[in-house]
Amino acid sequence: MVRLLRPFARAVTYTRWLHLFIAAVWPTVWILVVDSWVPASVGVLALVGLVPTMRTVEGVQAAGLLLGQRYGAQDAEIVPTPSATWADRGRTVVWLQCRLLLGCAVSFLTVHLPMLAVDLANTARGGPADPSTFVRVSGHHWWHMLLVPLPLLVLAAVVVAAGGLMTALARPLLGPSPAERLAALEARTDRLLERNRIAHELHDSIGHALTVAVVQAGAARTAGDPGFTDRALAAIEETGRAALEDLERVLGVLREPDKPVSSRPTLVDADRLLESARASGAKVDADVTGPLDTVPGPVSREGYRILQESLTNALRHAGAVPVRVGVRVAGGTLLLEVRNPLTEAVPGPGRGSGLRGIRERAALLGGRAWTGPDEGDWRVRVELPTG
Repeated sequence: MVRLLRPFARAVTYTRWLHLFIAAVWPTVWILVVDSWVPASVGVLALVGLVPTMRTVEGVQAAGLLLGQRYGAQDAEIVPTPSATWADRGRTVVWLQCRLLLGCAVSFLTVHLPMLAVDLANTARGGPADPSTFVRVSGHHWWHMLLVPLPLLVLAAVVVAAGGLMTALARPLLGPSPAERLAALEARTDRLLERNRIAHELHDSIGHALTVAVVQAGAARTAGDPGFTDRALAAIEETGRAALEDLERVLGVLREPDKPVSSRPTLVDADRLLESARASGAKVDADVTGPLDTVPGPVSREGYRILQESLTNALRHAGAVPVRVGVRVAGGTLLLEVRNPLTEAVPGPGRGSGLRGIRERAALLGGRAWTGPDEGDWRVRVELPTG
C-alpha cells in the first residue's frame, strides 16, 4: 500500500499532470475556431514541430515538469536545444502528436471521472434522475456508494501511468541525438583532461619546489658553512618564486577557464631545472642534443614537466647523488632519460602519483614511458613522437 501511494507524495507526479493539461489547451482553442478541430490541431502541430526553436520550448517544459530538472543542469537527460537536423525536427513532430493525444485523453478523464463519482454518490442517496449525468437511474441504490472511490482510483492510476509514459517518450524524442551525445562526451572529456593536467601541473611544480627547499635546508643545517647557507637560501628563493609563478598561472586558469593559458615552460627552459637540481647538491651531468626549439609546443611542455618530475624524484629518494640527464631530438622522436644510483628500496610498480603522472603524460601524447631499476640505477626513460 505504501508503495502504491508513494508517487502521490512526489511533486513530479503533479507537475507531469500539469504538463498533460497544458497539451489540451491547443485543441480547446481550435474547438472555438473550426468544427473539424481534430485534424486542424494535428496538422498545425505537424508544421509547428518543424520550427527548430520548438524543440527548445518543448525541451524546457519536459525537463522542468516531467523530470524536475533545473534549466542548464549538467548531465541532463533532456537538453533543450534547437533542432539541428531533419531527424530532430521529425522527433519533435512525433513528440507533439503524442503529447496532444495523451494530454487530451488525460484532460477528458480528469474532468469526467470525478463527475462520475459525484453521480454515483447522488444515486446512492436516492437523488432524482438527471438525463445529463452518467448514471441515469432513479431510486435509492445505497450500494453505489461502494463504487464512488473506483473512478477516483482509475483517475489516479491514469495520471501516474500517463506521466510515466510521457517521461519515457521524452527521453528518446527530446533527448540529445547521437551527434549531441558525442559532442557532450567530448566536451566532458576535455574538461576532465584539463583538470587532470592542472593537477599534474601543481603536483610537479609545487612538489619540485618543496623537494628542493627540503634538500637545501637539510644540507645547509648540516654543513655549518655560512657561504653554503647563503647559496642554499638563494636557491630556495629562486625555486619558490618559480613555483609561485606556476601556481598563479594555474589558479588563473581555474578562475577564468575561457581565458587563454599564458606561456608555460618548455624544454628550451630546461637549464633552469638543471641548475635548480645542481643548487640542491646533486651532480647533474646533462647531455642535450638536437634542435629543442623545433619540438612542438605540447610535446615540449609535457617533456619539461616529465623532466621536472624525474629530477624531483631523484632528489627526494636519492638525495645529492650523481644524476645523468639525456635529452635527444632525432628521427621524429623526443627521448628523455634520467638515471641516478639506487640508494634505498625500490618502489613497487605504479606507486606514487609522480611516476603515474609521467606515464599518463606520455600516453596522452602517443608515447611510451619506462620507470624502474636498470643496471644498479633508477631509470626514467620516455619516448615522445614529435611528428
